[in-house]
Amino acid sequence: MKFSYETVGTCSKRIDIEMEAGILVSADFVGGCSGNTQALTALVKEMPVAEVVRRLKGIACQGDTSCPDQLARALETSAHMK
Repeated sequence: MKFSYETVGTCSKRIDIEMEAGILVSADFVGGCSGNTQALTALVKEMPVAEVVRRLKGIACQGDTSCPDQLARALETSAHMK
C-alpha cells in the first residue's frame, strides 16, 4: 500500500509511504532537514509498522511534534485506511 501524508507542524511538507504486510517498505520525506530525514528513513526501513509507531510517537522537536512523530501519526492513520 502506498500513500502520502501531509505533515503538520514540521519543516517537512509531506511523507510518501509504502507498506506491505505490516512492514514499512519506505518513507520519503518532502522538505525538512535532509540529513535527519534520510537517517530516520534508513533506520526504520523494513521495520514492523507497529514498532515504528511505538518508537517514534510523541517525539517533539520545535513544538508538540516532529518529523519522527509525524511519521508515527501517518502510520497510525493508515491503519484506519485499510
